[in-house]
Amino acid sequence: MNDVWFSEPVMIDFQPNGQRKVSSCFEAMECLDQRWPGRARDGAWRSASRVCRDALDGLRSPVEARKTLRKAAKVAGLLA
Repeated sequence: MNDVWFSEPVMIDFQPNGQRKVSSCFEAMECLDQRWPGRARDGAWRSASRVCRDALDGLRSPVEARKTLRKAAKVAGLLA
């Protein structure tokens, strides 16, 4: 499976651990699976996880993946 890169990174603020620059779908999946707070694992999180996984499989575009990741971060109050 090849990584899918975003045209522009998404900055996510995982306080108190600091900000993380997410530049690809693989990095997004890592953040969504391992660093995302439990309180914020809602519909927007599920959508971002699904779309990023689909982009890695070639079923969705990196633009869609970035957009849904950004939305999930905004909903969760993590968008830097």
